[in-house]
Amino acid sequence: MTAGRYIALEGAEGCGKSTQAQRLAGELDALLTRETGGTPIGSRIRAILHDTSVTDLADRAEALLTAADRAQHLEQLVMPALTTGRHVVSDRSVFSTLAYQGYGRELPVDELRGINAWAIRDRWPDLVVLLDAPGSVLDARLVGRDLDRFEREHPAFHRRVREGFRTMAAGEPDRWVVVDAALSPDEVFAAIRTHVRERLGI
Repeated sequence: MTAGRYIALEGAEGCGKSTQAQRLAGELDALLTRETGGTPIGSRIRAILHDTSVTDLADRAEALLTAADRAQHLEQLVMPALTTGRHVVSDRSVFSTLAYQGYGRELPVDELRGINAWAIRDRWPDLVVLLDAPGSVLDARLVGRDLDRFEREHPAFHRRVREGFRTMAAGEPDRWVVVDAALSPDEVFAAIRTHVRERLGI
């Protein structure tokens, strides 16, 4: 049996990845999931991470919580699906830890990479689609929304996150593709679909 392929959609707040992940999963008849919160245990971890009343969570504790979520997610959902030949489309992945807790919180990225490699048993996504757009475009999409703990972070934090994603994409061009998230949803999806077909043959 041929193993399924593991595709992650990444990007900063407001990039539209959740919408596009749902659409791509439907197109591929893939398992649609998310990090954090893709499992019942992960949902409880996510509740802590995104709760705006949580104001004293240490950066390293936050990073370890995200690693715990990813370990559970890979063990419970991703690997069982892939081993049965089903594709997986995930709204965020381990790379969000590197972007948010590494570049955003300014924790050592190499240390986080090591911790998370162990947590996910070194099973990284086969393809990462970065939905990227200027900060002004992404910020405008958040206006009027009930913002969670991460979305309320200082603009400098979000700038570092965006730059972190771009740095990772540039550093691993064989794993990452970048799509202009400022385009219309249909144009974004068409670009994603083309990349997935060309890179993974599906």
